[in-house]
Amino acid sequence: MWLKIIILVLLAAIIISLFSGALFLRNAESGSSLVNALTLRISLTVVLILLIAWGLWSGQLHWGAPWLH
Repeated sequence: MWLKIIILVLLAAIIISLFSGALFLRNAESGSSLVNALTLRISLTVVLILLIAWGLWSGQLHWGAPWLH
């Protein structure tokens, strides 16, 4: 159960980072802030993919597609 909550929090953080990067894109002087937002978003995405892979490997997450049962 905790794994699913962590995954949802990471997804929310990725979306927040996406919109903050869009705000930095409007300001021409914030080039380093834009790079930092992109770095954070990529790092969060890598952590999210690793957590999903670990959850599937450990059996904590399951496929929910009906054609796989």
